[in-house]
Amino acid sequence: MALQINAEKIWTKDFALICVANFFIFLGFQMTLPTIPLFVQELGGTDQMIGLITGIFTFSSLLFRPYAGHALESKGRQIIYMTGLAIFVLSVGSYAIVPTIAFLLIMRLVQGVGWGLSTTATGTIVTDFTPLNRRGEGMAYFGFSGNLALAIGPTLGLTLAGTLNFTPLFLIIASLGLIAILLATQINYKKVEAMPNKSTTVKFDIFEKSAVKPSVLLFFVTVTFGGITSFLPLYTNQQGVQGIELYFLCYAIALLISKTFCGKLYDLKGHIYVFLPGAVLVVLAMLKLYWLPGSWALLVAGALYGLGFGSIQPALQAWAINAAPTQRRGMANATFFGAFDLGVGAGAMLFGLIASLLGYQFIYLFAALSVSITMMVYIGLLIKYGQEG
Repeated sequence: MALQINAEKIWTKDFALICVANFFIFLGFQMTLPTIPLFVQELGGTDQMIGLITGIFTFSSLLFRPYAGHALESKGRQIIYMTGLAIFVLSVGSYAIVPTIAFLLIMRLVQGVGWGLSTTATGTIVTDFTPLNRRGEGMAYFGFSGNLALAIGPTLGLTLAGTLNFTPLFLIIASLGLIAILLATQINYKKVEAMPNKSTTVKFDIFEKSAVKPSVLLFFVTVTFGGITSFLPLYTNQQGVQGIELYFLCYAIALLISKTFCGKLYDLKGHIYVFLPGAVLVVLAMLKLYWLPGSWALLVAGALYGLGFGSIQPALQAWAINAAPTQRRGMANATFFGAFDLGVGAGAMLFGLIASLLGYQFIYLFAALSVSITMMVYIGLLIKYGQEG
């Protein structure tokens, strides 16, 4: 049965199901973010190896996103989403039997394939259920599922890592992915539309050009994410600063608060009212982490980062999707999340090198510089093209 979209309604059964499924897969993913670096350290890995293993999965994810973008329009939403979830679950479950860093590196690459397929699919599926004139609001609501997972996941992962060994931890994470798969089977997916004039050169089509501008901006912001997920637990431990679990909680709460109003603000006013204030907050958060005089500064940085990133991400995603033709939403999402992947992966690897040469503290100074660059690029785009460019 073809999907019928209510012109105004956002909260339908299918929208709720994709949000809940997204919560469980993101909960598992967020549990791995602070624990993978600890696992690599236990296996004897260096800071550079931690950065490599943390970031490498984003590059395999990046490689498969263009395929996912095309396949979502040709093969359908369900097959791509379910395949991605299954690969993710199997790869994370395999961490329970990882014998060496080399094996872990391989399985991280496999995990990236599953992550690239599943997250590109969800970004497209949720737009199928969201009316155009409320897309910023809808993307913000959908983002709540990932944000709630972020509020719980890192703390839960660190707690379990402190009480269990890594084998049961990764099996628990894999079981969360299985729940996501069961929920995903209940969704009424949009049927793909035939494209009679489809070009034979489609295999060379690896990005959606209308989504490039917001995606480039996102890249420089998500570089900071690589520094936080890979090294913040190790940095705070080195500095003797307590409260890393509360940092992630403050970040997630601030993210929820920010997305509550920023999605609607984007729909009403456009990205100019959302992006620059959010970027300023992210810069302040990075500088606070660079300074880091105590636990209070860590929590303030978490709140600032959540408010800033919660403003930027849904606005840029809505911009990328709205700028693309309807039949190119899959590729727009692939382009957008590809930039996210590239930023996180490049950040993790770059900051692994910086950590080994200068120490963990300087990671966050360079992260602040990265966001300052994206602010300058954004202002340049405004001057050249205006807000609609």
